[in-house]
Amino acid sequence: MLNIRLLITPMFLVTVSLNGIGQNNDFIKSNIPFHDDCITIYRLNTDSTAQIKQNIIVAEYKKEAPCKHKISIAYSDSILRKTSSFAVDSKALVALNGGFFDVEKGGSVAFLEVGGKVISQTRKSKGKWAKTDSLLNGAVIIDTTGDLKIERAKPVKFYAHSSQEEAVMIAGPTLLADGKIIELESSDFVKRRHPRSCLCKTADQRILFIAIDGRSIDANGMNLKELQHFLIKLNCKDAINLDGGGSTTLWMNDGIEKAILNHPSDKTGERSVSNIIYIK
Repeated sequence: MLNIRLLITPMFLVTVSLNGIGQNNDFIKSNIPFHDDCITIYRLNTDSTAQIKQNIIVAEYKKEAPCKHKISIAYSDSILRKTSSFAVDSKALVALNGGFFDVEKGGSVAFLEVGGKVISQTRKSKGKWAKTDSLLNGAVIIDTTGDLKIERAKPVKFYAHSSQEEAVMIAGPTLLADGKIIELESSDFVKRRHPRSCLCKTADQRILFIAIDGRSIDANGMNLKELQHFLIKLNCKDAINLDGGGSTTLWMNDGIEKAILNHPSDKTGERSVSNIIYIK
């Protein structure tokens, strides 16, 4: 398996203003070949002279006729596995690491429901590896029709008793709702630049899987306020932050090549996680 996709189509400049840092970064956009008419994958880089360097991979799925791909969540409630391993077993076309998890024992630390079955409950905020309620304020929903929604999280009791969802992943924080930037807490998690994984849905119903590299000389990463402004420029309407840092991994398989498209920040490479969200 390759760690980077080398073949790219001709590059062109895309101007994206990161208002959260008071800088205008001209991104070099390069399409990554992918043999599926319903999915487009591209890389956004800043050039070598940029004060703030970024390396971003976006996988865009257009859910419109004749595209009838399935979006699902794969998980383990105990053993940690690499995103690529989950993806291969799930026969995924594109896969992105999912929600927050127990790094030592495995399993999600937030509410997770798959196939109508509750897999885990949200861990109390004082528990190890738990996240605060203000961070876990969003939900990725796959309803019984297969439609993906990103929303402000309802009480977990609602999801546990509702029959309208095929899968629910509590994560966060919510970054955008109905095209508007959501106020965030003031914490290091929000304010510091890190690798980020996020999911967004645009006004025209496209779904974007996004991996933002960081913690390297070639990629600074983003804080969450910068990420919000970046997502607005990508025409995102609803968006949610997923587990980032060393977990950030975006993987693809177009039937010709299997590859991790970003550069995971851990020195050992791809990190093992508890769950992924994928397109099949």
